[in-house]
Amino acid sequence: MIDSANKLTELANELNGKDKTDISILVSMGTCGIAAGTTPVLDKLKEEVTKQGADSEISILEVGCMGLCHSEPTIKVVDNKTGDCMFYGNVKPENAEHIIARKAPKPVAGVESIDKNWCYPEEEDCGDALQTRIVLKNTGEINPEIINDYIAKSGYQALAKVLTESTPEAVIKEIIESGLRGRGGGGFPTGRKWSFAAAQDSEQKYMICNADEGDPGAFMDRAVLEGDPHAVLEAMAIGGYAIGASEGVIYIRAEYPLAIKRLEIAIAQAEELGLLGKNILGTGFNFNIELKFGAGAFVCGEETALIASIEGKRGEPTFKPPFPAVCGLWGKPTIVNNVETYANIPAIIRNGAAWFKKIGTEKSSGTKVFALAGKVDKVGLVEVPMGTTLRDIIFGLGNGIKGGKEFKAVQTGGPSGGCLTKERLDAKIDYDTLVALGSMMGSGGMIVMDEDDCMVNIAKFFLEFTLDESCGKCTPCRIGNKRLHEMLEDICSGKADIRTFNKLKTLSGVIKDTALCGLGQTSPNPVLSTIVNFEDEYLAHVNEKKCPAGVCSSLISYKVNDACVGCTLCARNCPVQCISGEAKGAHLIDQDKCIKCGVCFTACKFHAIDKI
Repeated sequence: MIDSANKLTELANELNGKDKTDISILVSMGTCGIAAGTTPVLDKLKEEVTKQGADSEISILEVGCMGLCHSEPTIKVVDNKTGDCMFYGNVKPENAEHIIARKAPKPVAGVESIDKNWCYPEEEDCGDALQTRIVLKNTGEINPEIINDYIAKSGYQALAKVLTESTPEAVIKEIIESGLRGRGGGGFPTGRKWSFAAAQDSEQKYMICNADEGDPGAFMDRAVLEGDPHAVLEAMAIGGYAIGASEGVIYIRAEYPLAIKRLEIAIAQAEELGLLGKNILGTGFNFNIELKFGAGAFVCGEETALIASIEGKRGEPTFKPPFPAVCGLWGKPTIVNNVETYANIPAIIRNGAAWFKKIGTEKSSGTKVFALAGKVDKVGLVEVPMGTTLRDIIFGLGNGIKGGKEFKAVQTGGPSGGCLTKERLDAKIDYDTLVALGSMMGSGGMIVMDEDDCMVNIAKFFLEFTLDESCGKCTPCRIGNKRLHEMLEDICSGKADIRTFNKLKTLSGVIKDTALCGLGQTSPNPVLSTIVNFEDEYLAHVNEKKCPAGVCSSLISYKVNDACVGCTLCARNCPVQCISGEAKGAHLIDQDKCIKCGVCFTACKFHAIDKI
């Protein structure tokens, strides 16, 4: 039990003063790493340490996601004497013997070495580093299931500082001055939101963490909860002290079993040490945190729908005002922030508002975590200062487009956002810039598309998602999006004319202006942004009945050209036997039987089949 701030500091100093092995090998054990086969690598590394008698020299540590999803399984080898380190990617169990034998962070034959491309502003001057890690400071660096690892990294020092040195008003002032904006999508100033709840006269208030991450391609919150759960717990307790709340709730989707497991362990450990629960650090402050599981409903990312779900009601949004900060969970003042927002709080308290304000832009302070996915060469988690350009993210950190293809667009903000084209690659990413460009920050999903993507089909994909996830409460969203989807289907199948296209634009605007909640109001964004940036593709579908990208099967056909040598490979691979012709003779595709699957096009080694 840690019953004072002094004892917490003593424990941190003791942990940092402990003798370490010469070498530490950190193994990325986040969901993506485990799915990619890291567990056998971990087992083999442990086996080799014992086999080679290196237990006293080498320690194996299980950590969270390092963000290097493109190279999983990944490990990091650290020389604890010199501080030198090296990342290894695509590690296989058979590589373990040589990695252990080297006993140093040096290149190993047959193993990919990855350059470090980030820095830690709490510890060093970041200079020209593209990545600046605040939120992801500990993910991939500590064992998330061992609270002492977090305490050794200044964990719970921010909570101790506010409980022993600050008033609630001073804490809120610090957050306001930092310029921290909500990382869940809208970007509302966090400190202002906290001030609204603090001003309410109520015996009971609540802090809620929205961990219902639902955007396609987004996995930022999952990585933080799996790799650094105590940062969120500490931040919620700080927020509870600031607004006068004694209860916290983490609303997390049940599809995140590893994050749930590690949160449960973290809560139990914090309670055991007296860092959660009653009389925290002997200050008389009480704060408890419980988990509530969501069923993966995207609409429950909206704060009033989330609150309704916690209360056991159907997850539907309600009209605002009143806002949750005034009347939220069980009718009490409630703060709802997402995982990434909370993960910034301890660093702000430790280092001060001015420190945080120096990072990012004037109106968008700090960093932003993005889940870089899609057709980019290096997918993964990146954390960059606000104001970093799309070009630096996609072509710098992401290493450009996979397979040398041409960049076409990037979707930011998930289904609620919009696409940005190559003309916007040098745009500086912050809240206001993205909105001005017809998109939004969202929670941080960033899906990259290349020349082979049809933007009409992309709009249809995102609309299908929001259509499925609509709660159905309001007519614009329930019926309007259904009509939008039908129009897009007609356009992609060649059944639409210019009147359909015009109706599509009009109805999108109506839904945007009249839907009840943020989900409905932003659902037409992918349609509207693709129309603005790729109107020629829509018109080609509508007027010429062609899909320029060759994606919409109803608008393409396959024909054998003069390069055919009669190898019969296309006919042998065709699933519906619609290709005829003798060996070494010209072949023919029966268009009435062809299902437009493209297998023949892919199988042909002589470029003898045209997709038109």
